[in-house]
Amino acid sequence: MHVIVLGTGVTGISTAWYLRRAGHEVTVIDRQPAAGLETSFANGGQISVSHAEPWANPGAPLKVLKWLMKEDAPLLFRLRADLAQWRWGLQFLRECTPGRTAHNIRNIVKLGLYSREQLRELRGQLGLQYDQRTQGILHFYTSEAEYEAAQEPARIMREQGCELDMKTPDECVAIEPALAQCRQQIVGGSMTPSDESGDAHRFTQALAARCVEAGVRFVYDTRILGLEGSRESGISRVICADANGVVQRLAADRFVLCMGSFSRGLARELGIHLNIYPAKGYSVTLPVISPEHSYQVSLTDDEYKLVFSRLGDRLRIAGTAELNGYSTELNLTRCEAIVRRTRELFPAMTDGRGAQFWTGLRPATPSNLPYIGASHVPNVYLNTGHGTLGWTHACGSAAAIADIVSGRRPVLDYAFTAATQEQLEDGELRYA
Repeated sequence: MHVIVLGTGVTGISTAWYLRRAGHEVTVIDRQPAAGLETSFANGGQISVSHAEPWANPGAPLKVLKWLMKEDAPLLFRLRADLAQWRWGLQFLRECTPGRTAHNIRNIVKLGLYSREQLRELRGQLGLQYDQRTQGILHFYTSEAEYEAAQEPARIMREQGCELDMKTPDECVAIEPALAQCRQQIVGGSMTPSDESGDAHRFTQALAARCVEAGVRFVYDTRILGLEGSRESGISRVICADANGVVQRLAADRFVLCMGSFSRGLARELGIHLNIYPAKGYSVTLPVISPEHSYQVSLTDDEYKLVFSRLGDRLRIAGTAELNGYSTELNLTRCEAIVRRTRELFPAMTDGRGAQFWTGLRPATPSNLPYIGASHVPNVYLNTGHGTLGWTHACGSAAAIADIVSGRRPVLDYAFTAATQEQLEDGELRYA
């Protein structure tokens, strides 16, 4: 079949690779001049199966209220006259029950484990290099209450096969000596030795180059204007315009939506209602100026919801989420808060000079579960809504959607989307 993939982030490029490997003719369309230039450009860098507790959990509602008016809050809702934001927020609250949280953790872990396995296989086959590190991820806590609250999610993750061990403060420092600079603040931690880190942008561009070698066609600098077809019979063409404004119509047999936060708008044209809202994330990239005091192991700071990855001679610190529409304007207060926290934890590592700030729109669902699978439009498929875990889940969700498009049952046990009679009646996609 000929399959058109819409989007060239890490999810779209991975999808193109696995579809091509399955034997399909593949075309990829994106408005950018190259792959991985938006949400995949400067993210936190973690392949974190252990980062499976969703934002929506029993403790979240009180935290959101506490953070509501704080400009530098880890999760900031900027309330707007935006029906999509309110709809997302209400569903977020529904996902905060213990039962829903446990269900979501199980699915996030299953997808993460499968995806990490696929990434390792792909890296071995293609010899990809992207500043990867396979030293695990150490999650540290500076709050006794948060450390105690982490015990139950950790138990659920271990039940699903995630290797996750709780650690004392001294054990945390033994794993990553740079934490000696903030030893007195740490109350405990958890270590996932099988997790990894790496530069998602470098990976995306390297895999895109391999896609070209394998015969995938890329249509860059091209805006998607609309779709031709119907909900009943399916889509026949994508209407798009190149950088010069020349309009063309590209036909295919199947279409896979991988447009991140912008998937919702295009899907709505087909009556597919995706509960995705952009969560603006921030990152800071710092040069390594003091190697002996810089971390080597990828870290997660629970209290401030920040992740730390070592990318060669660069230090990447990323996190926070701001729900404030589609603006990608940098908020300097939030950028400086990341630098300030980094200097509090690692005072001998950096003076904050040379910081490169970046922001991107992460396509968040209220549950943190991405939409992967068939839609109720016959030849339209979904691989979108990965939120903060797009890099972690890219290869696994791509392998699974390639199976689904090819008519095969994925080996992954996951809550895939599927068209049911109920969905056809109310136009709403639900997890199967």
